[in-house]
Amino acid sequence: MLCIKENSIYEQVINKSRFITLLYKLDSIDEVSSYIEEAKINYPGATHYTYAYIFDGISKMSDDGEPSKTAGSPILNVLNMKGLNHILCIVVRYFGGIKLGAGGLVRAYSSSCSQAIDANQVIELIEGYSIKITSSYEDLEKINYILSNSKITYKEFNDVVTIEANVSKEVFLLLEPYKVEIISNILING
Repeated sequence: MLCIKENSIYEQVINKSRFITLLYKLDSIDEVSSYIEEAKINYPGATHYTYAYIFDGISKMSDDGEPSKTAGSPILNVLNMKGLNHILCIVVRYFGGIKLGAGGLVRAYSSSCSQAIDANQVIELIEGYSIKITSSYEDLEKINYILSNSKITYKEFNDVVTIEANVSKEVFLLLEPYKVEIISNILING
């Protein structure tokens, strides 16, 4: 499954209208509304906050006041054509005084989304785990080596070491000799 590597911002001006494209890598659908609210705070007074997202087969779009199917639908089409998942694309528009017409809006929103994705890096997401490891200090060097290419999300040093990390299935198998607890199944960068 494909996704963007990181959240990003892309901007272009078309016939005096400013189009600001915000791409977000989603860990859950629950993040969508907070990202939309964040866009409204960061870009106050914009004419439209259009968006589309895809998350594990669930998709939604909004034209946010633009004529029907001229904003959200073109954005969603680009996300689908590029085979992306776990992604939200918000296009913020500041109207520049020149009407683009239905065809011009479709082209503007499609172009904004497509160029933002092209400016980002598309990566493959693979199945993995969010895990918790409890270890002695003697095993810490070996565990750190195994986790060297994984994302560490938490470390605590007391009488034992506690580490939380996001790991691939392959890394998880390497950790079998240690006390490992699966917190949840997740998707990670491949």
